[in-house]
Amino acid sequence: MGAVEKSLQQVDLSNSSEVAMSRKTDLESALKDCTTALELFLTNKFSDALSLLKPWKSESMYHAVGYSSILVMQAGMTFDPKDMEDAMTSLGESLQTCQRFRKKVGIIETITSLWYRTPAEKPTEAEMHAELCYAEVLMQKAVLTFLDESIISFIKGGMRIRNSYQIFKDCQAFANMTKDMEEQRPTYVHFRGGVNMGIGSFNLMLSLFPSRVLRLMEFLGFSGDREIGLSELRWGASSNSLRSILSTMTLLTFHLYITVILGTGEGNLTEAEVLLEPYTERFPNGALMLFYTARIALLKGNFTFAQEKFLACIAAQQEWRQIHHLCYWELMWAYSFELNWKEAYRYADLLCKESKWSQAVYVFQKAAILSMLPEEEVNKLGENVVELFRQVDDLRLRIAGKSIPTEKFAAKKAQRYFSSSSVKLVVPALEMMYVWNGFTVVGKRPELTQLILATLEKAEEQLENENPSEYYLDDQCVVQLLKGLCLRHLGRLVQAELCFNHVIASENDIMFDNYLVPFTMFELGLLHKQKGDIKAAITVIENAKMNYKDYNMESRLHFRIHAALSAMSSSSIKHTPSRTSA
Repeated sequence: MGAVEKSLQQVDLSNSSEVAMSRKTDLESALKDCTTALELFLTNKFSDALSLLKPWKSESMYHAVGYSSILVMQAGMTFDPKDMEDAMTSLGESLQTCQRFRKKVGIIETITSLWYRTPAEKPTEAEMHAELCYAEVLMQKAVLTFLDESIISFIKGGMRIRNSYQIFKDCQAFANMTKDMEEQRPTYVHFRGGVNMGIGSFNLMLSLFPSRVLRLMEFLGFSGDREIGLSELRWGASSNSLRSILSTMTLLTFHLYITVILGTGEGNLTEAEVLLEPYTERFPNGALMLFYTARIALLKGNFTFAQEKFLACIAAQQEWRQIHHLCYWELMWAYSFELNWKEAYRYADLLCKESKWSQAVYVFQKAAILSMLPEEEVNKLGENVVELFRQVDDLRLRIAGKSIPTEKFAAKKAQRYFSSSSVKLVVPALEMMYVWNGFTVVGKRPELTQLILATLEKAEEQLENENPSEYYLDDQCVVQLLKGLCLRHLGRLVQAELCFNHVIASENDIMFDNYLVPFTMFELGLLHKQKGDIKAAITVIENAKMNYKDYNMESRLHFRIHAALSAMSSSSIKHTPSRTSA
């Protein structure tokens, strides 16, 4: 009998409030409450979910974790300082609640005692769950740190979650030694599912790190294996546990976002659809289900269907406006891929007016989209492109004194508008499309890729016919890089290679856009991979990795490089062993 059950027997039955509390906070009842709260959340009843959990969050570890998890999700979507502060405060309180249920000795001693067959030291089931919940809260604190994609923030976050990682490993060891409990205790499946989610998330997350960060993480005792991570998460997603949805969402985020922004754009969309299907059947009007359905369609190149689903997601609920903002961002890109700049502007404008997540990026994006429209159209909209670009630098956020890389990139691009004789950016909306790896998406639609290529050729012709400015060569190289991407996706590899080589040959003359050469080398490497010349691909990509530093969005490229080299090394081609083995 566990500690919670014993305390339930010993309580003074004359005190009805204590009895109610004990029954409410015992493990099985707490898990049932959290399952109900999860269902409320997935049916867009966010406040109801919080209201169900709040009264017991100081007495029950699962109520505490559930409550703080919702606040963390909200903070991650809004990036509002108050939401971030509220989430961090709630996480601190959750740690205190979980701590009360943890075994007074460390779980390592517990495992050792089990190994030496000393059952008196065996923890209660509540204590096992307390270790798991404690590790989850620590991991969530790291997630808030990881919102800034700079290398420094990843290191800080990694150090913060070292304890969490070790506890998850200890829980995994304990789960492997107590498998027989799954049939005896109905709550054990939730413990096992939490272990799957935690171990899987850590392995997957750590496998993404560029080698220079990973070396430090290994020194601190971390290791990561992508295949183990995916396998654990798949087990967790298929289990009938409270955390199944968390494993599913982690896999969806990996396939639909991480592989695009920090990878080569090769997410497993088939698996994403299979993972999402049971939830769309059960919660057809759930905002998250509609959102992920739309995102899958977008990545498949089905832009019209994606637009319909994003609009349905917006209409599904009004309580969490931040979900609307996510949809506005996606709709902005869905219309940008179609070169429908007026509709893209509409959603960029909504983001500027409503969302606090990154005003610098939103205003830059809005100005960039307007730059693609004829001047008379911009005047009709009552907008001033120059003034918008001039606002960008003052809108930048700083986290722990550090700039967000994408905002830093946007601010640097906008600098040219501060002089009295400002020089227009050549194709800023298409350049930002590349920053977010959008060419891997639109590249699935040859007819739209061809239209973008025509736009770039027109911009190239205008550059040739204008009086050259100090930005001329940089602008020309931006156009050549983007042309090369279009040509590569259209299968015109010889022409694409010429474009990439033009940029690389101009290295010594590029004055402002120092990201161009290393990013172009990376794209040239992917072109060699597409041709089947893996050796040349690795050589070029390694060159970009080793011989360039201190350029814009360096950390983002290193993540993409790591993803590309890992994919090639995992094939039958022999390459330097990955440092992410378990």
